[in-house]
Amino acid sequence: MRILVVEDEPAIALGLKNDLQLEGYDVEVASDGEAASKRAVEGAFDLILLDIMLPKKDGFTICREVRRAGVKTPVILLTARAQETEKVLGLELGADDYVTKPFSPLELRARIKAVLQRTAEERKPVLRFAEAEIDFERGTARSNGVLVELTPLEMKVLESLWRANGRLLSRDQLLNAVWGHGVAITDRVIDNHIMNLRRKLEPAPAEPRFILSVRGLGYRFVTES
Repeated sequence: MRILVVEDEPAIALGLKNDLQLEGYDVEVASDGEAASKRAVEGAFDLILLDIMLPKKDGFTICREVRRAGVKTPVILLTARAQETEKVLGLELGADDYVTKPFSPLELRARIKAVLQRTAEERKPVLRFAEAEIDFERGTARSNGVLVELTPLEMKVLESLWRANGRLLSRDQLLNAVWGHGVAITDRVIDNHIMNLRRKLEPAPAEPRFILSVRGLGYRFVTES
């Protein structure tokens, strides 16, 4: 699990990082609002611990920008403010929880676990194979850690194949799953999407190991090869 800690007080940031790393989390720290907003949108984090009082941009602004960018990563606000209206504002902007400073490490760890457990039940899982990592919830793909542009249709084709759990899907089944019933799409269009996915994600596109063809029948996806 990767956590982005957004805190401008070096001592607090270091304490949070050390404590969370002892719990087994992979932790990255951002010390100002602009850097935090950029990393929250670009990085694949499982949770964001977000202080409200920050230089350059405050936590409310960051939360608003992150949600407008379509990022659904859960956010826990860290705030020294006890006013109920500000807590409500944070939740209305898309935060999942808040912790009022000073807080105990035990309380924070419990809240992190609760939020991660709750959101894990709601999120689509991340697909990993070879050097590829596909986050269907965020619509992002990486290969060797580098962002790869997949079209929405390519995402849907890949997700449909993956959710079949190794079963063969005919072209008609893929057509119905991705484009819907009654849409006039030729087999060649589906084949082109498959070729594009192989080119972008397979280690050796000419000799695919994961997105496989079954001659005359269709395609299937295997996670191990």
